[in-house]
Amino acid sequence: MERIIKTGVTWNGEGLTVANYLAGRFTYRSLEEWNKRIELNEITVNGQSVTPDYILKLHDVIEYRPGDIAEPPADLDYTVVFEDEHLLVINKPGNLCVHPSGPYFKNTLWYLLKERFGDIHLINRLDRETSGLLIAAKSSDVAAQLAKAQYEINKVYIVMVHGELPEKISAKGFLFDDSMSNVRKKRKFAPGERPPQGALKIESSWTEIYKLESQNSFSLAAAQLKTGRMHQIRATMFSYGFPVVGDKLYGKDENLFLKLRTDSLSDQDKELLLLPCQALHSAKVTFVHPVTGKQLTFNAPFPQLWSSSPALPVWKTQTIPDVL
Repeated sequence: MERIIKTGVTWNGEGLTVANYLAGRFTYRSLEEWNKRIELNEITVNGQSVTPDYILKLHDVIEYRPGDIAEPPADLDYTVVFEDEHLLVINKPGNLCVHPSGPYFKNTLWYLLKERFGDIHLINRLDRETSGLLIAAKSSDVAAQLAKAQYEINKVYIVMVHGELPEKISAKGFLFDDSMSNVRKKRKFAPGERPPQGALKIESSWTEIYKLESQNSFSLAAAQLKTGRMHQIRATMFSYGFPVVGDKLYGKDENLFLKLRTDSLSDQDKELLLLPCQALHSAKVTFVHPVTGKQLTFNAPFPQLWSSSPALPVWKTQTIPDVL
């Protein structure tokens, strides 16, 4: 499999040179390095070789084949929990991207599964640092059935947070852009029947949160998704005042996320985080098999990584209650 990056030029790239556009969009190479790549004909615009000073026009298509990008290390030790001729259920470790993104291509779950099983279609996705269960279809027909809006997949996550949670939170409301954050993709949650006035990129959101244990100013909870939104559990917990342990973006200090992006996390920062990955785990999925009609339930044990810090409690709970 060869990695091919394609990008279409929008209004904010129109009028830039192709070299300046690439240096601003893909910062893992300097302007000088992009100039060299263009001069070596590794980059095309609309299928044609260009010079670094080519001026981009609206809707130009840039194609790049970055075969030699050094990928950051990742935890490639995934587990196949279930397999038949139609489906896979996988338990993903933390620190493994699901799909190719940024510098990650071969060090992704998608690539690993494609090498082993051939054509696969990942049905649900998890953030790179979120561990746990995912479903993959072995054909486009089965994937289409599982992707239907009316197809119900019950997902329950385990999350460890700072603070003592109440027994239950029914978090029904809205997710939207966090306008006070320095991180563009950060979100906030607000409960209620109407979103806050002036909120942008609004999505309805519903999470049922059940406290399992509290110890030493930490809590362990089960979070049952009623909707599936980006950063839903992490943003909801943060907005209620319970930041996720180990979370660089929705933890105690979002500047740690900015430091992570520049590979400048200090030892002191890592001590503050307590864990190398955010403490969020897809622990249980239940769904009806789209071909056999049989109801399937799968559980993934809590990551051993969560007990790696002596500052964190040893939890009595190791499985999700049967009622969820």
